[in-house]
Amino acid sequence: MLNGLWLGFFVISAVSALARWLLGGSPEVFAALVQSLFAMARLSVDVMLLLFGTLTLWLGFLRIAEQAGLVSLLARLLGPLFRRLMPEVPAGHPALGLITLNFAANGLGLDNAATPIGLKAMHALQTLNPRPAVASNAQILFLVLNASSLTLLPVSIFMYRVQQGAENPTLVFLPILLATSASTLVGLLSVALVQRLRLWDPVVLAYLVPGSLLLAAFMVTLGSLSATALAQLSSLLGNLGLFGLIVTFVLVGAWRRVAVYEAFLEGAKEGFEVARNLLPYLLAMLCAIGLLRASGALEYALDAIRWVVDGLGWDGRFVEALPTALVKPFSGSAARAMLIETMQSQGVDSFPALVAATIQGSTETTFYVLAVYLGAVGIQRARHAAGCALLADFAGALAAIAVCYWFFG
Repeated sequence: MLNGLWLGFFVISAVSALARWLLGGSPEVFAALVQSLFAMARLSVDVMLLLFGTLTLWLGFLRIAEQAGLVSLLARLLGPLFRRLMPEVPAGHPALGLITLNFAANGLGLDNAATPIGLKAMHALQTLNPRPAVASNAQILFLVLNASSLTLLPVSIFMYRVQQGAENPTLVFLPILLATSASTLVGLLSVALVQRLRLWDPVVLAYLVPGSLLLAAFMVTLGSLSATALAQLSSLLGNLGLFGLIVTFVLVGAWRRVAVYEAFLEGAKEGFEVARNLLPYLLAMLCAIGLLRASGALEYALDAIRWVVDGLGWDGRFVEALPTALVKPFSGSAARAMLIETMQSQGVDSFPALVAATIQGSTETTFYVLAVYLGAVGIQRARHAAGCALLADFAGALAAIAVCYWFFG
């Protein structure tokens, strides 16, 4: 899938450049293409320098949280909910513990830990699957909620904004939180509708109703604030929440007699390895997307969408952020590169860049999640997993655009 996507970027760029030369009389487009390749290669190294520091720092603190038992605590808190949402999984089955541990790790931004735990959960669910080649209801719900990616701390988004010179990197904290909540809720409701899950179960309601009421009350409170006050509150809560969580990790770790310094170093070493392995992927996608921009292909596509938006009488400032939304279901690295390119071309605190950052943090890479998790257990028929996950993606993108107009419009 990624091979075809990457190749497609180059082919489209070549066709667009030829059209600009032969039809538009612009031979300088080829110089722009070559210059873009070198510029994107340099940008990928600049991004990686900060990525090394951020990942080593964050994974160091997260390793303390793991050893202090905080991730396991979250898993125990979520356990009763997933027992009701997956009725075909027997009480006490190992899959339930792995599923709750996976979502707890995702919520804390433990992506490197969440994936292997998630694969173990899929294998455990597969032992209960009467049709091994067809995804079960429990597996589909697990996949859709993974794809909707309810992440409470989008540290990577903050990092990219820092690298591009943002004065308040956590400015998008609240918009991302609201958008990712919308995508997760839509993903859950769509699966519940198809599978006829009993969302009115008292235990399920005990989780969903208080959470929904708190979110609604929070949004009502936010609705009374001006755009300037919203931006300031988002920055304050983002910074306060991030620093408060780090202090909590360290203090709880010390209280649980974790060797916090050694645990931090252990996690930091892992972060260094993760960051190093990301460079080829980031370089490949940034160069391909740089060609799309330099060849004029990206602008042609955006002009077509802008023409439709203008015809409908809508505010079209969000159009520049749509490339991130369009490629996000297919490739996380491509979406990340689109986000960085938007920050570069539009300005890190421009409206399109803020929308793109919010979209990037609202959902996960749907087809990657489906391919990896289903492929790991040999499932060939995903049933309604892709449709529900894409619906969650669409909801997350719409929510991101709406929330950004609310906060920054």
